[in-house]
Amino acid sequence: MAKKTTRPKGTIKRDTPFPTPEPSVKIPAQPTLSKEEQSKYNEVLAHFKSLEGVHENEKSKTIVPLSLSEKAWLSKECFLRYLRATKWNVPHCTKRIEATLVWRRTFGVDPTKDLTPDMIAEENETGKEVILGFDNDSRPCLYLKPGRQNTKPTHRQVQHLVFMLERVIDFMVPGQDQLALLIDLAPHPIGKHNKMPSLSLGREVLNILQDHYPERLGKALLTHIPRLAQIFMKLIWAFIDPLTREKIVFNEPFPNYVPSNQLDAEFEGEVLFEYNHEKYWPALVAMAKARHEYFLRRHEELGGSVGHSESDLREGFVDEKLFE
Repeated sequence: MAKKTTRPKGTIKRDTPFPTPEPSVKIPAQPTLSKEEQSKYNEVLAHFKSLEGVHENEKSKTIVPLSLSEKAWLSKECFLRYLRATKWNVPHCTKRIEATLVWRRTFGVDPTKDLTPDMIAEENETGKEVILGFDNDSRPCLYLKPGRQNTKPTHRQVQHLVFMLERVIDFMVPGQDQLALLIDLAPHPIGKHNKMPSLSLGREVLNILQDHYPERLGKALLTHIPRLAQIFMKLIWAFIDPLTREKIVFNEPFPNYVPSNQLDAEFEGEVLFEYNHEKYWPALVAMAKARHEYFLRRHEELGGSVGHSESDLREGFVDEKLFE
């Protein structure tokens, strides 16, 4: 088990997210598609270009046209993520993407009208989920710290995680469409409630991640794993798909995966990060909003159709660094 430091010794003070990766890190090159893979991608693209719409929600049979934001979500990389997740089975791929579109409508992921920051804010008052820094492959890092749990297990905890997943996606840079999870299972005195979710809640979260965010996870680092968490992991492990299992790393030093000057000092990094909700939360919300709006604006400028590259939609964004 990784050693828990009694007090961080960071030298870089930070109370808001980093806007960009450490300049020295590089994004791994994406593999070139084979002729067969390109042909299957073209089939998926053609399908969604001609799609009239999808069900209004999971309980409705009414077909509603795709919104501009949904078309922006239907990017080139989105199609490729689902193709890889379905082992390049085109019918299965298109069916899963359509199911996710309906799920996103039903669950409500829009930060302006569904999962709003004000609705979610209470869940993060203790800093149990934090977006901070980028890993060695320029993936934005999402810290999960269940020891800081401040609420009882409810659906809003699931909404909180989805909100943070959507925000960490906003922080992705051109050429990178995956995230890194840094999960610290150590207890914390600020925590008030049961640190381990129920098995049913754990399975719900896992199903959401695997069904509706396929290929988004680049690496998951877990540390300070107590016995209760080990038991929970054994129970949930059977439901984790083999590809995801390969990305999970237990009790290895976080500096092996994240540049020290963007890594929380609690995990042997140089960043002395103290969670201050009044400072961090509005900064996170504003920074993510600016990126999200730029993404949608670029999509409209490029014609508003499906299949645009996420790199093209993110390219050119300049962070004003208002919160540094």
